[in-house]
Amino acid sequence: MNNLAGQQESGGVIIAKMDDLLNWARLSSMWPVSFGIACCAIEMMGAMAATYDLDRFGVFPRPSPRQSDVMIIAGTVTFKMADRIKKLYDQMPEPKYVISMGSCSNCGGPYWQHGYHVVKGVDKIIPVDVYVQGCPPRPEALIGAFLELQKKIETENILQDQFFPENA
Repeated sequence: MNNLAGQQESGGVIIAKMDDLLNWARLSSMWPVSFGIACCAIEMMGAMAATYDLDRFGVFPRPSPRQSDVMIIAGTVTFKMADRIKKLYDQMPEPKYVISMGSCSNCGGPYWQHGYHVVKGVDKIIPVDVYVQGCPPRPEALIGAFLELQKKIETENILQDQFFPENA
């Protein structure tokens, strides 16, 4: 990140904007809440295994939504599960992000037409930041989603939006 380097003064002091420093720290350590709903969860597990190794991007799954800043919706969202997803999302601290992984979570997949029990997209329940296409999407697609999320985080102004909301 070029903005983080700032200007080097004599004595080795680096000057940078606090937003740039916080964004760098947040995009370098994204912690998704670890839960899977359906078959896309297998691909999510594969992306976190040794072959693809999401750890190298700072992605480390956490068991609790209170320790997480990313939620990956991986699979078919039923109306029964929707309440639980909303509850987990509400328990996550701000700022929080959502990745919708697979056709079923994006738009209901093949089940929406003939099933009365399937939500026609998780964005009807919680806001989604990045969509991953496919049925099921490959682990590379999930890695691409995290890279897109890193680009989004890099451009945010957390402190400015928090302390000066009228300028946002």
